[in-house]
Amino acid sequence: MPNMLNCTLCYIEDPQGRYLMLHRVKKKNDVNHDKWIGIGGKFEDGESPEECICREVKEETGLTLTDYRFRGLVTFVSDLCPTEYIHVFTATGYTGELIECDEGDLAWVDKHRLGELPLWEGDYLFLRLLEDPDQPFFSMKICYNGDKLASASLGGVPIDF
Repeated sequence: MPNMLNCTLCYIEDPQGRYLMLHRVKKKNDVNHDKWIGIGGKFEDGESPEECICREVKEETGLTLTDYRFRGLVTFVSDLCPTEYIHVFTATGYTGELIECDEGDLAWVDKHRLGELPLWEGDYLFLRLLEDPDQPFFSMKICYNGDKLASASLGGVPIDF
């Protein structure tokens, strides 16, 4: 069986137009170290994407999702780690209070300021798709050499970046 992972990623938006982001600074040997990413993680055996994202959000943030939407699938290929199939969600409804996260520091970041943060280059590509509420479900493939974006495609068609 090939070495690959299924995982989830959620961009939780608050009423002020900010996303809850995770600055990955606490785990050793973390391919995401020092990067800002959305909330999510690996599937547990038998979980659906929806079950996984709800569990991961609760574990990492203390929040319970009440309104969320499955937006797309990103195939993340890297020479540094196994291929990941990332099930991307957005959320606008949640209850609860933020807790301390053992994977990094949580912060609400204005969506228009995300470009100032160290993100994976490919994240900028699909974050643009998430800004359009009428954007249909998408499939994107992003390939990296190290942490440098080497190629990207949307729906099987190469895209410029």
